[in-house]
Amino acid sequence: MADLTLSQAADTRRRVMAIVGASSGNLVEWFDFYIYSFLALYFSAAFFPSGNSTTQLLNTAGVFAAGFLMRPIGGWLFGRIADKHGRRNAMMISVLMMCGGSLVICFLPTYASIGAWAPFFLLLARLFQGLSVGGEYGTSATYMSEVALKGRRGFFASFQYVTLIGGQLAALLVLVVLQLFLSVDELKAWGWRIPFFIGACAALVSLYLRKSLDETTTAESRQRKEAGTLRGLMLHKRAFMTVVGFTAGGSLIFYTFTTYMQKYLVNTAHMEAKTASNVMTAALFVYMILQPVFGALSDRVGRRQSMLCFGALATLCTVPLLHALKDVTSPVMAFVFVIIALAIVSFYTSISGLIKAEMFPPEVRALGVGLSYAVANAVFGGSAEYVALYMKSIGSESTFYWYVTVMCAISLIVSMRMRDPSKEGYLRNEP
Repeated sequence: MADLTLSQAADTRRRVMAIVGASSGNLVEWFDFYIYSFLALYFSAAFFPSGNSTTQLLNTAGVFAAGFLMRPIGGWLFGRIADKHGRRNAMMISVLMMCGGSLVICFLPTYASIGAWAPFFLLLARLFQGLSVGGEYGTSATYMSEVALKGRRGFFASFQYVTLIGGQLAALLVLVVLQLFLSVDELKAWGWRIPFFIGACAALVSLYLRKSLDETTTAESRQRKEAGTLRGLMLHKRAFMTVVGFTAGGSLIFYTFTTYMQKYLVNTAHMEAKTASNVMTAALFVYMILQPVFGALSDRVGRRQSMLCFGALATLCTVPLLHALKDVTSPVMAFVFVIIALAIVSFYTSISGLIKAEMFPPEVRALGVGLSYAVANAVFGGSAEYVALYMKSIGSESTFYWYVTVMCAISLIVSMRMRDPSKEGYLRNEP
């Protein structure tokens, strides 16, 4: 009995360390990707010098969205690698690609130096990073779901979004520190390059951590003829379309209240950039802490019930919250409204990767999770900033509020029609 207890304790420690290793790399990936969005206020004029501030932000948001268009390709490519050659190999390649993209942006000459080549190379670097992130999400979500303890998968798998949000938070914290020590002119001239260099160096640390991870796939699953293939994935079309359906609304509202919200507070609520950064730093910290709480809740009530709560509350509350934030004057009240929104989103994000992984068998799991997520995320999540800024530029900003609401309503309908994967999914009977 004592030997069995020791064996179980050792297995638990091994799984926890695997979660830590995988999630630390996930944090670096998302830091590198999100730092672009948070620094756009400072470097947009360096690459797109003409026009007013909204037009410049619109151009940089377009490049941000273009990175999302590579995600389906990344989801397919890395999903295939992960299902046929192992999750660990795929995660190591993706973090190396993110490192390369950050280094390019860090040392990229501006429009004043090389003219139109500057935004062109900026776009190429973001496409490269989009390919990397497209592969990162599905592979890390699959890996963390597979190593999580049975019966507590919601809690352990929620750490994917803890580190995803942590990547955003780290990006914001770096920005806040830079704002303390550098003037606005210094940030616009050269200070914006520093975080990209930090991200590239951190990626090398992530590579070292991921080299030590255990592989979760078996040789048998990797050698199946349908492993990592679109033909194999199409045997699970209902699962694929279900994930696309609820990811569309989930990704859109997530990016609305995270990456876009800083610009919204500055550009619409007319807050100072430093104040908006402080509000979002505090909000993202609380949001990060909420993930394990909502993940553990899903272990008790089921994934479907969590998704129903997300869909219903997001549909009812999005328009009132965005209107309240539009007219907010107090940073404290802005923080409160953002936290309410992010608590609603937590019903989805805490189990986002897990609920997808539970719908697919191991031979196409990484491909199924990565590709279905990437398709919906590229179309709806990646375009969130661009659509919001475009609606503002034509004087119809409130239309964006209703657009988010409609997509969340679709997520609710899809969730109502799906079976509970925590009770009937493929991971249910896996160790």
